[in-house]
Amino acid sequence: MLCPMPVIRAQNRIKTVAEGDILEVICTDPGAKNDVPAWCRINGHEVVSIETQDDEIIIKIAVGGEP
Repeated sequence: MLCPMPVIRAQNRIKTVAEGDILEVICTDPGAKNDVPAWCRINGHEVVSIETQDDEIIIKIAVGGEP
């Protein structure tokens, strides 16, 4: 997925999971390495890890409460 879709999809998906759950975002746009963590800081979530496997970027987010 290219930005801004990783952020938009993460935002939509986080609404369906519980606080403390881990959400895994998989995308291909290198810009997500900056965009997703910035969105997490604004919205009270925590980036647990960012990994690259082949052409995919995998970002794990610990779901926090709403700010």
